[in-house]
Amino acid sequence: MGRSRNTKRGSAAVEAVVEPVDGGLAQLLPDPDRPRAWTLLIDGAPQSHVDLDDPGHLSFEYQRRLGHVIDLAAPPGKPVHAVHLGGGALTLARYVAATRSRSTQQVVERDAALVQLVRRALPLDPNARIRVRSADAREGLAKVPDGWADLVIADVFSGARTPAHLTSTEFLDEVRRALKPSGVYAANVADGPPLAHLRGQIATAAARFPELALIADPAVLRGKRFGNAVLAAAGLPLPLAELTRRAASDPHPARVEHGRRLTDFTGGAAPVTDAAAVASPAPPPSVFR
Repeated sequence: MGRSRNTKRGSAAVEAVVEPVDGGLAQLLPDPDRPRAWTLLIDGAPQSHVDLDDPGHLSFEYQRRLGHVIDLAAPPGKPVHAVHLGGGALTLARYVAATRSRSTQQVVERDAALVQLVRRALPLDPNARIRVRSADAREGLAKVPDGWADLVIADVFSGARTPAHLTSTEFLDEVRRALKPSGVYAANVADGPPLAHLRGQIATAAARFPELALIADPAVLRGKRFGNAVLAAAGLPLPLAELTRRAASDPHPARVEHGRRLTDFTGGAAPVTDAAAVASPAPPPSVFR
């Protein structure tokens, strides 16, 4: 059974939802500033923010950056085929449905109990073409038809770490197989100093995609703190100028690295294979305080 606690939202008390799920203890906390918005935490780590009245609103920095990639992956409003590896509160799937109506989407989320909680507490628009499958991300991706996806978005964390089997060249072979030739891959990569994991992920993507861009807070890129970076990869040139403009104009401005500067940033890191893959580093406890 879940439990709940009262929080103030405006003048009314709103109950937070706390339930065990497969991946730990899930909390849905009401946003005091938005009447029907909620933040999902798993074992105290923030995972997603959803505004049921405004699914086009992205609160988390890294989700805004993924939103820029989504916005620029196709002409404005054009429906797309999207695959989301990692579901959380289905924030990005809701965003695609709100900004690109009639899109067809597949979400692969391993935590079946979390999926049930989100469906019950934060119901999807019944008109949205979103199919949610409870499966391992790589196993679910293997079932996507060849060349089906315009977008593959990877945002998978288990215990605040990306599983090792989602960090390798073999995993990206599956991503490329599922993507259309014009498709775009975007991944949320979390790392801190000395940024060995991030550098390895860039090298791994460069081994499978000719076009890359990295969007991140300058302090994260300088190795000053632990944080999220969004890695975008494609077979065709990315819209770098507009991506740079949008990232720079965010409430928390980010930098876009690409080309020679991005190659130099990797520092000679080698691509990661299944045989050598490890999970992303655990964030320090101070990150969530």
